[in-house]
Amino acid sequence: PSTVKYEIKDQTTSQIIAQVIPSLIGTGFVILVLLYMMRQARGVQDSLFSFGNSKAKLFAKGKLDVKFSDIAGVDEAKKELEEVVDFLRNPAKYKALGARTPKGVLLVGPSGVGKTLLAKAIAGEANVPFFSMAGSEFMEMLVGVGSARVRDLFATAKKSAPSIIFIDEIDAIGRQRGHGTMGGHDEREQTLNQILTEMDG
Repeated sequence: PSTVKYEIKDQTTSQIIAQVIPSLIGTGFVILVLLYMMRQARGVQDSLFSFGNSKAKLFAKGKLDVKFSDIAGVDEAKKELEEVVDFLRNPAKYKALGARTPKGVLLVGPSGVGKTLLAKAIAGEANVPFFSMAGSEFMEMLVGVGSARVRDLFATAKKSAPSIIFIDEIDAIGRQRGHGTMGGHDEREQTLNQILTEMDG
């Protein structure tokens, strides 16, 4: 027995490591999957709550370089709109006389005659923020989304007042009040009523 060479090695540490590492890798993988699922669920939740947010394009103050001089013709319309521009530039002068802010301007005409360009020229001349949104962008499958977007649009515009809200192709929302297909609860009629209520306020 004295000629036999032997050595005692403690292998418990390596065995513990060999057992712990696979379980740690598995746990880490499960945590990563759960975090990914929570992030995806949060994204869906945010998109659900963003239904009522307006999708208006904002042209900030000073960004619009369109002026009345860039528009040919429609001299009568430009003459009438010059008063609106002056009101936006010098509101104190008109308020001293007891005048009220114009509620809105309705531009009527066939497509391509320059209604959008004229609205941009008003904002460019008055040097105020310009919010642009198409009437069809208010419409969704869910009832009440259109009026919620109207409220959000006007609330955003009030923060940067004085400003101009331009709603293009407004006839996509509704041509006539009181003729809703669902007894006054039509989505188009609700949206149109909300626009009129916000303009009145």
